[in-house]
Amino acid sequence: MTDLTAATALPANLLAPATPAAAAPSAAEMAKRGQIKQTSQKFESAFLSVMLQQMFDGTETAAPFGGGVGEQMFKSFLTEAMANKMVANGGIGLAASVQREMLKMQGLH
Repeated sequence: MTDLTAATALPANLLAPATPAAAAPSAAEMAKRGQIKQTSQKFESAFLSVMLQQMFDGTETAAPFGGGVGEQMFKSFLTEAMANKMVANGGIGLAASVQREMLKMQGLH
């Protein structure tokens, strides 16, 4: 009976990577990437907030649960919170596109 582990072992040249490993990103680069991600998410949140405000402009809430000056004053807070939650749950893909372009502009692909 033959030893199966020796027959299935890969040669050493196949185990090593074909190209040298890329250098690990520096702390400054990682911080810059984090800032870019945060900025792109804030942009998407602001965009969604404006879109939601436009969507809710034509809606009226019947009394006793809505209406009046109070509703108009706090509706922007509601749309902002909804937009932030949407972005936190993946958003609509705008943040990823903006982030990709910002990374290109900074030379951080």
